Amino acid sequence: MSFYVNHREALEYLTSDLLRGTAHCFSTRFGGVSEGALESLNLGVHRGDRPQNVWENYRRLGEAVGFTPKQTVFTKQVHSAVVRRVGREECGRGLVLPVEEARDGLVTNEQGVALTIFSADCTPVLLYDPVARAIGAAHAGWRGTAAGIAARAVEAMQREFGSKPENIRAAIGPCIGACCFETDADVPEAMLAALGEEARRAIRPAGNKFYVNLKELNALWLERAGLHRIDISCDCTACQPQRFWSHRRVGNARGSLAAVIMLPEGEAQE
Repeated sequence: MSFYVNHREALEYLTSDLLRGTAHCFSTRFGGVSEGALESLNLGVHRGDRPQNVWENYRRLGEAVGFTPKQTVFTKQVHSAVVRRVGREECGRGLVLPVEEARDGLVTNEQGVALTIFSADCTPVLLYDPVARAIGAAHAGWRGTAAGIAARAVEAMQREFGSKPENIRAAIGPCIGACCFETDADVPEAMLAALGEEARRAIRPAGNKFYVNLKELNALWLERAGLHRIDISCDCTACQPQRFWSHRRVGNARGSLAAVIMLPEGEAQE
């Protein structure tokens, strides 16, 4: 199990070997046309960027990965544990049409639907069941992590598509690491309340502050949901501000990263 760095001219994105058989990616800042604080592959439509720049960024990324801008379906992220099933009728929601319902997670079993979630320190989780031919995506900030959004996405795949947890593969993408995610007591208290004492393995006290490992906590949720195959990126968004956007580092003057997953049209290859 491992993440790979992919390049196409100036474009850079990450993929996971566990998600082979899907068109998927975790974006970086490299390879787009946005300028200034949004340089260069900004994928957020509400960051003050020119719409034509965002469209071109999706076109470039999609051409490399295997989706088109019009196939994308966006989340409307509010740090919840809400997961919604979407299909072809929602393609374009977010980039072409507004997203009407709040949702931090998406699932589908339809080909040609590019589930798209956003981050700039929060944890992106992509899911793939090659047996039931279903996929999922979850945006897990610390509140979403405490609420178990990753496990809720697994449950949605079970409920909607008959997925078995042992068949589902997960990739946890770049996010703020335990090295940089310094918090007050409210964050570890929320994790301990949700996950019990086992959550302590992802919490490091430092005086009156704490360092919290969101990747490990989301992996714990997925393990409890019954998953056995989980790939975890080693990249910290806050440690690499030239490569990833980090809200912790720069606040709101930034672009957005995206994680995308789609079942290709036609027979997938394992």
